[in-house]
Amino acid sequence: MKSRLYLVATPIGNYADITLRALYVLKNVDFIICEEFKEARRFLSHYHIEKELISLNEHNEKEVTPDILTKLAEGKSAALISDCGTPLFSDPGHLLVEQCIAKRIEVIPLPGANSLLPALIVSGFDFEKFYYYGWLSPKKEIRRIELLNLKNINEVIILLDTPYRLKTLLSDVVGIMGNKLPAVLAFQITMEDEQFYRGTVKEILDIVVNKNLKGEFVLILNNKKNQRHS
Repeated sequence: MKSRLYLVATPIGNYADITLRALYVLKNVDFIICEEFKEARRFLSHYHIEKELISLNEHNEKEVTPDILTKLAEGKSAALISDCGTPLFSDPGHLLVEQCIAKRIEVIPLPGANSLLPALIVSGFDFEKFYYYGWLSPKKEIRRIELLNLKNINEVIILLDTPYRLKTLLSDVVGIMGNKLPAVLAFQITMEDEQFYRGTVKEILDIVVNKNLKGEFVLILNNKKNQRHS
């Protein structure tokens, strides 16, 4: 492989979701760029892949990017993976990709697993147009302002957050956007305990509280005014 940076999507829970192309690239590049060594080694060992690993995360991206660029400029090839899913979506790597493009190093995306599209297609909502907001601020007042702004967006809205903020997120949505807002909680997608909870945000909040749910999730809100319950 010549000097290239491959952006490789990896499974979000079920290792069987890896693509044949992803395995080929991971086995043939010169080195792999990952977020955390522990997660990457566990993932790669499952497929019997041993490669030089370079950790690139939110804390060191500025420091390690020049070293990675030097390796690529020498003609080496690399794959960028996140801890799971599609790289760069709420994950580090933006600076590296930006610099590769600026230096005319070829960047090649490999499609694969992500949580966003599976959650959308199973939601039952009309998502020909949707609004991806992603992660709200962890700061209470900023998050409140963000939700007030989202309340005025007449679309299907997608939110993400960490497992330990699921209850807080749903509580804030209920308090600001209304308890009758239709929603789908896609919980632990592709994993053995995968579930899709449908109803109003208040009904889903009650389920989360009663079952004390903690895990990876995508929250989809149907804020289309012509499709909302009265």
